[in-house]
Amino acid sequence: MKYFWIQLLLILGSVSMALMFIRTWGQAKNRAWKRIAFSVFVVVNVYAVLRPTDVTWLAQQLGVGRGTDLVLYVMVLAMGFLTLNTFLRFRSLEQKITDLARTVAINEGVRHNDERLGSDVPAARATADATADVKAGAEAGAKAGAKADADSDSVKA
Repeated sequence: MKYFWIQLLLILGSVSMALMFIRTWGQAKNRAWKRIAFSVFVVVNVYAVLRPTDVTWLAQQLGVGRGTDLVLYVMVLAMGFLTLNTFLRFRSLEQKITDLARTVAINEGVRHNDERLGSDVPAARATADATADVKAGAEAGAKAGAKADADSDSVKA
């Protein structure tokens, strides 16, 4: 009964995280293994709060020493996983946004050319021309960026 209030607070925190996760279950679109891992995390967390001596025993069996040290090491690994997962997700989203912006630009170019040149130009050819224009523009932009870098290097020297 000595640790009742802190145990109650920690268990309520774990349960509230689980409820929040379940509430956004359909929205989160998490993969199944992430859902299972989170569920296991909540169960282990509640068990560790109720039986802290078992965590200390496990830590001693693993050669860590104290249960709090073991929990800290596991949390550092979990934080590293979450950071890497977030980085990879953002990188994927950035690539999708770039692809989407390129597609919109090509389609707008085709539409603009159709309006300007009339409907006698086939849409497939206009799309191919627009794609070539986008690639040429990207290459010109890359060359201009390289020239600007070279100019800035010569200014520094």
